[in-house]
Amino acid sequence: MSPHATGRLRVRRPVTVGVPLALIAALVTAAPAVSAPAQKDARVVRTATLGDIPLGAFSNALLPRSVGDDHGIDLGGIGSDICPAGHTGEFWTVTDRGPNGQIKVSGTKRRTFPVPGFDPAIVRIRVSGDTVKVLDAIPITTSSGKAVTGLSNQQGRDEAPYSYDAKSPLSYNPNGLDTEGIVRAADGTFWLIDEYSPSLVHVSAHGKVLTRYVPTGLNLTGADYPVVEALPAVLLHRKTNRGFEGLAQLSGGDLVIALQSPLSLPDTAAGEASRTTRLLRFSPKKKAVTGEYAYRFDPVDVVDPSEDDTSELKISSVVAVGGDRLLVEERTDKAARLQLVKLGRKANILGGPYDDDTTSPSLEQLADPAAAGVPVLDKRLVVDLGKVTGVPGKIEGVARVDHDTLALINDNDFGMTDGAGAFDAQGRLVDSGVETTVVYVRLPHGV
Repeated sequence: MSPHATGRLRVRRPVTVGVPLALIAALVTAAPAVSAPAQKDARVVRTATLGDIPLGAFSNALLPRSVGDDHGIDLGGIGSDICPAGHTGEFWTVTDRGPNGQIKVSGTKRRTFPVPGFDPAIVRIRVSGDTVKVLDAIPITTSSGKAVTGLSNQQGRDEAPYSYDAKSPLSYNPNGLDTEGIVRAADGTFWLIDEYSPSLVHVSAHGKVLTRYVPTGLNLTGADYPVVEALPAVLLHRKTNRGFEGLAQLSGGDLVIALQSPLSLPDTAAGEASRTTRLLRFSPKKKAVTGEYAYRFDPVDVVDPSEDDTSELKISSVVAVGGDRLLVEERTDKAARLQLVKLGRKANILGGPYDDDTTSPSLEQLADPAAAGVPVLDKRLVVDLGKVTGVPGKIEGVARVDHDTLALINDNDFGMTDGAGAFDAQGRLVDSGVETTVVYVRLPHGV
């Protein structure tokens, strides 16, 4: 593997990433065939796992000398989203902001960034037998070609960044992106979403940020790329670390963005208790939001029978399945369900009273939004992934393989856990053992 002038890593031999990265020691050339007879329930028909790739070597091949000490962490986190890459078994994925965790100091949790030089990357993978192979990687960079990094943007709005042991504060970076969803446009550029602002990010085919669309009134200054305030101001009330999480591209080219959790309106307590979040429709042609929709979660114990905390509900993926129809993933960290919705014109609440943060009660406070006259999106359960044997936890990416098969990918958090025990006395990662895994799920009735 060698860095190119564009900072793009291309693996021409898909069996290995190449020196110095050891991708997988041994490969299985094909997954076991799924035999008839057909079953009535959804089932896993393929499982593939990403092998160990040292994070420092991976990052430095893309942006030389960007990472000094990777603390023994391997490449992970590529399961923030997944979308088809145009060839059978190949997908585009995206990392999040990089290895991060929380350590409590004097009773207060601090957000740690063990590898502050890590730069979020777009990663092309191939599912081959029981192995996930890295074919290509593109670093996300500023207008001048520097790493955007995954560091927090604004003091007082985003979590303060600290070193791996939570002892030393790190500098904020207005360029930083906590990337999540990904789709590739017809012209070869990429659209990503970000949890910090929250924002929608247009990226060139080579990874350069072309424009970052943020909520009106954010006042993000100092970024080394264009920042445009084009999203509703009400999004400024996003819950910390719960900004945009799902992204889909409709057949006509419009984008659909999912807010991971209900807004904190009028306060944190209201957001934590709410089951109503929002979807946005964005027109790349108009460079504007053209639709907003109220999405209602099922009760948390319906999504995950082991959970009783409503604030654990979140959307992590949305997938276009034809026309204005979408699959929406409702999940906790342990369970997930896919719901089918359609974005009807009558359900559009954009510009209405619930975009005004002084409206009382807020959309998030309504115990029954439909009864209050809010056109909540109708939905139909397609599959309860929590009941499908072989589906890993924390699924964050869903892609449509064909009419009746979905590809799911988990976020393994780079093998990190929270707490002071995440690293040993020498500052090396105590790996969680959770691997990045892609599973194919066959649906009995298709979608």
